Amino acid sequence: MSAPRLFVSYSWSNPQHEQWVVELANELVASGIDVVLDKWDLREGHDAIAFMEKMVTDPSISKVALVCDKIYATKADGRAGGVGTETQIISAEVYAKQDQGKFVAVLAEKDADGKPFLPTYYKSRIYIDLSESERYAENFEKLVRWIFDKPLFKKPELGRPPSFITDANAPVLGTTPLAKRAVDALRSDKAYARGAVDEYFTTFTEQFERFRLAPGEEELDDRVAKSIEDFLPARNEFLQVLTTLAQYADTSSYSPRLHRFYESLIPYLDRPPHINQWNELDFDNFKFIVHELFLYGVAVLLKGEHFGVTDYLLGQPYYVPGNSDYGKNTTVTFTALQEYVKSLEIRNQRLKKGRASLRADFLEQRSHASGLAFRHVMQADLVCFLRGDMMGVDSWHRWWPYTLLYAQRHHGPFEIFARASSQAYLPSVLKVIGAPDLPALKAKLESYAKDNSLPRWSYHSFSPTTLTGIEQLGTRP
Repeated sequence: MSAPRLFVSYSWSNPQHEQWVVELANELVASGIDVVLDKWDLREGHDAIAFMEKMVTDPSISKVALVCDKIYATKADGRAGGVGTETQIISAEVYAKQDQGKFVAVLAEKDADGKPFLPTYYKSRIYIDLSESERYAENFEKLVRWIFDKPLFKKPELGRPPSFITDANAPVLGTTPLAKRAVDALRSDKAYARGAVDEYFTTFTEQFERFRLAPGEEELDDRVAKSIEDFLPARNEFLQVLTTLAQYADTSSYSPRLHRFYESLIPYLDRPPHINQWNELDFDNFKFIVHELFLYGVAVLLKGEHFGVTDYLLGQPYYVPGNSDYGKNTTVTFTALQEYVKSLEIRNQRLKKGRASLRADFLEQRSHASGLAFRHVMQADLVCFLRGDMMGVDSWHRWWPYTLLYAQRHHGPFEIFARASSQAYLPSVLKVIGAPDLPALKAKLESYAKDNSLPRWSYHSFSPTTLTGIEQLGTRP
């Protein structure tokens, strides 16, 4: 990479400011930038005006930094002295050029009110502030990145449109009018709000059948992945309804309705009575989608601190009608809403992706279109994991917190646990994870270390001690 050339325009305001500019130039040179500075490059007998004009218009000068203090701004506006001459040249270049990336103001001084000293012609443009010592290093990096045209945030490459946009045959749930009606009713506190929500939930369950995998020539894992992608608009629609409910309604009165909704999805995880021939992977799309819907439901409720309804969803048994792997007309715990999706493991191997968990990757990637920060999803996963273990579910039906594969990105405890450092807040958190008291939770976390029983993905795991901030729980009023 060739060194970029930068011309520094500044005012000889006073010896201290001149020295500040020289030190800035030295730091830029040390960062691999070819700095052109009058103190270094303008010699006695040289034409100062010709020098300045050449530095501004010379195509070999890729960047120009305008070091702005009070005197620079005053001279620029008054077209006085060398700065005034440079301003006439620079302002013409700024206004005439379509490329706005050649010039930037570097702020060296602010007024008594904290407002930047900038030339009038520049005031609508972005500047880099080096006037504050506590943020100097951070903003110096911005300056260097600007000079090298290497911004910290870069727009990613354009991806392909999702299949539900490009595929005219992609299934749709057909619940959009009902979702809008439910959202409007909840926001307006209409008398029919509960009926509208019930109608949406009932139709959702009935129309869920549209996403059942049909036979096809494609690899089965391809069809599963496509079905999961096709369902994204319906998932986001559901999240909008649930988020609105959490914001505007008495969620405790909706606990049974929401519980019955998730209960109605359980039959989709296994073979329906009318199907006599099937592959064990034929229901994997439903297994992923139902798990995601429940996980996000818990995430939304925890974010809104609706601990009562969350406890209801995690504590009440779910009725499974007919014959199933659990028995005939029986009940199961919430952990039944999460089942192993074998096709994603097959896909990981077939496409040689080498991922620790493709299911975790799917959940993380799909969070970007949810409107919900991924940390809230991980928090919900941790709560479900702890609640399942506190309930003593067997290892076969244990809640597996897939998203916590990404927990290394999160430093410190999740939000509800951080807030549970308050003794007043702690009981709600203990109840939702099923711990009778704080010593019981500590004992459970210690048992993970003793028997090495935490979930693992290859060499990856997570620290429930860190994510709960166990040592800080209940330590303040």
